[in-house]
Amino acid sequence: MKPIEERSITAIRILAADAIQKANSGHPGMVIGSAPMGYALWKQMRHNPKCPSWQGRDRFVLSAGHASMLEYALLHLFGYDLTMDDIKEFRQLGSRTPGHPEYRVTAGVEASSGPLGQGIAMAVGMAMAETHLAAHFNREGFPVVDNYTYAICGDGCMMEGVQAETVSLAGTLKLGKLIVLYDCNKITIEGDTDATFDENVAARYSACGWQVISVSDGEDIDAVGAALQAAKEEKEKPSLIIVRTTIACGTPKAGKASSHGEPLGVENVAAMRENYNWEYPAFEIPEEIYEHFAEIRTELEKEQFAYEQMFDEYKNKYPELYEEWVKWHSENVSEELLEDEEIWNVQAGATRAASGAVLNKLAKHMPNLFGGSADLGPSNKTELKGQPFYSASCREGNNMHFGIREFAMAAICNGMMLYGGVRAFCASFLSFVDYLKPALRMSALMRLPVLYVFTHDSIGVGEDGPTHQPVEQVSCLRATPNTLVFRPADARETVAAYLTALKSELPSVMILSRQNLPLYEETSKEALKGGYILRDSKNKKADVILISSGSEVEPTLEAARMLEEKGVGVRVVSMMSTEIFDAQDEEYKNSVLPKDILKRVVVEAGISYGWHKYVGLEGAFVTMETFGKSAPANVLFKEYGFTAENIMNTALNLL
Repeated sequence: MKPIEERSITAIRILAADAIQKANSGHPGMVIGSAPMGYALWKQMRHNPKCPSWQGRDRFVLSAGHASMLEYALLHLFGYDLTMDDIKEFRQLGSRTPGHPEYRVTAGVEASSGPLGQGIAMAVGMAMAETHLAAHFNREGFPVVDNYTYAICGDGCMMEGVQAETVSLAGTLKLGKLIVLYDCNKITIEGDTDATFDENVAARYSACGWQVISVSDGEDIDAVGAALQAAKEEKEKPSLIIVRTTIACGTPKAGKASSHGEPLGVENVAAMRENYNWEYPAFEIPEEIYEHFAEIRTELEKEQFAYEQMFDEYKNKYPELYEEWVKWHSENVSEELLEDEEIWNVQAGATRAASGAVLNKLAKHMPNLFGGSADLGPSNKTELKGQPFYSASCREGNNMHFGIREFAMAAICNGMMLYGGVRAFCASFLSFVDYLKPALRMSALMRLPVLYVFTHDSIGVGEDGPTHQPVEQVSCLRATPNTLVFRPADARETVAAYLTALKSELPSVMILSRQNLPLYEETSKEALKGGYILRDSKNKKADVILISSGSEVEPTLEAARMLEEKGVGVRVVSMMSTEIFDAQDEEYKNSVLPKDILKRVVVEAGISYGWHKYVGLEGAFVTMETFGKSAPANVLFKEYGFTAENIMNTALNLL
């Protein structure tokens, strides 16, 4: 190691320790221990600090997001738009250096990370997207898609289940350009990992089809560099580089659990400075170190320049492919799709079948749709007909077999969306949303418009019983910020749901029925507003408003007819999406739910939580407040009161 390299690594360590100490909050231990590997990786990685989002760059995910100061120190020293003042504001309100890396907040951060294990899964998604786009766009002599995806993880990531799910799939898919560096310091918050984690990680990864490389001394950047080169030479297997490090290396807390999740302390930071012969005060970096990183940056800039020259030739030689490239990478939905009236002519019973028909119509306009189901494709109706399945031997496939890996599936879709160029979708049964909810939450936090397709939406699942009958899941999803939830009543509303979702930058969740439903005469494009008047009182002002969604719209409409026969004025509102309805202007919302009509009944085969804002103090509910049972769907709907008669009587009791 050259002296300037050693000093540069020390600068990373000291800068991290100072920022964490100033904030009196953070995780210094891993940053200090992994600084050499971070330096070695970023020195050879293809990236340009002056243009963080250029297409040909390698991708990097800090899966161990608690070590955020490692990434921030690297970003600052390499010359990204992250100043020393930003470093000083670590973990402070409104700063560009939040406690864990956040996508869209800090230039150069490719993904929000922190929930352990998900970073590895997102890196897998990025690597998959890279191979998929390369298969479509690359031509001989023009590798316009040709990058590596890197991740740094820690012992905690290795313990998380989502990591295991994803590693298994990555090996099966032979993602040879995926490289994960494992900071193995054998310490977690509670102490030595031997208490909870003594498995043979190398053997497990090898069994999953990965190349495993070990670096016994994490201080040896030449050994790390050689391992990275060996990983890049392996063209089929993804690579795990296990780097043995010492947490808080070179400080009085070296090897101690107390260095994991709390500042070192003023005295220990001073001792660290003395040990590393660092004579500068807090937040001062000598000019020679900035110059060293500037020299590296000059070489990195040359790589982007060469790429852009190649890409300009590509545009001229393959203008049609370039036109596709622009379309695939655009965040806007084509007007051609939005104006296609044919898409509204979907004829299907169950809304899951309508969803499948819509997805296949969308695929004709959106060839970059890329996704699939967690082994439930035939039930979820998510297969894009006539399209191959993505695999190690078929990178161009638009369909995806995720296997029975719900959590990994959703996290991978986040990685795909972060990579760019594809529109990711995934599917499962609604009752299994709990398996993947942490990744869906990250979709919402990062504002990634992943399409989630959840079928078998209620007790209508029937004989499979309460384990498979979702009750609380829809309300939980509606309670998640930055998430659009759609529960359409028929095929026409399903079309409206998808068209609305495609125009949004937020993740969208389709809640779809297993059982067949009518195609109502009353449904219309008004569903694009989320909630609308499906049927109104004909001869008098409404006495009561019935609000419903999904399959329960059918008995609600019948209840309205029965009430009108008794002389009651009834308005039926289909509330396909509470989020879209709530976003309408006050005039429209009041036209649908007038403030002077207080007698209201909500009908939905799920818990009542979240509906109170529409019902008020004088309303009532026909909802589920318990788990279901194993029986045919029609028996269950009657058992739990989802009948026209019960809805009618509930309304009459209000009058």
